[in-house]
Amino acid sequence: MIVSFIGHRKLQLDNSFRKQLKELLLSLIDDRNADTFLFGSRSDFNSLCLEVVTELQKERPQIRRVYVRAEYPYISKDYEDYLLGSYDATYIPENVVDAGKAAYVERNYHMIDKADLCIFYYDENYKPPLKPATRGRITRDQPKSGTKVAYEYAIRQQKEIINLSANH
Repeated sequence: MIVSFIGHRKLQLDNSFRKQLKELLLSLIDDRNADTFLFGSRSDFNSLCLEVVTELQKERPQIRRVYVRAEYPYISKDYEDYLLGSYDATYIPENVVDAGKAAYVERNYHMIDKADLCIFYYDENYKPPLKPATRGRITRDQPKSGTKVAYEYAIRQQKEIINLSANH
């Protein structure tokens, strides 16, 4: 079973949340044969999930941590070695290579498509930081939450979803 993690960039999560996450992942590994975990980047939620899965891998060596890149289609051996210090594999999906500004959205779509189960930390009240006014923009813009875009996509794809924000 393949599991993907997608969540908000900035979160305040405590030890009880970490314990809940660990129990959920152990259940998925032991009861549903979850063996491959897909990670993105640039989010507190992904970082926490990677820490917990890495911890669990010591007890369950059959599980794999895969970093799905949204940048750098071609990486040096040194950078690959660096990534493989935290993950068991890394790749960039074909649809992401020429996606430009949509690279992170396309990467998340790929992770959702590949997964049997999507674990989200999606809070419908979360708002990303405002983008500052610039020469081209007179007002500050409220960007869309990438997690919201991914969550809505997972629903449209009729994926099995666990939203940990709802439990926290």
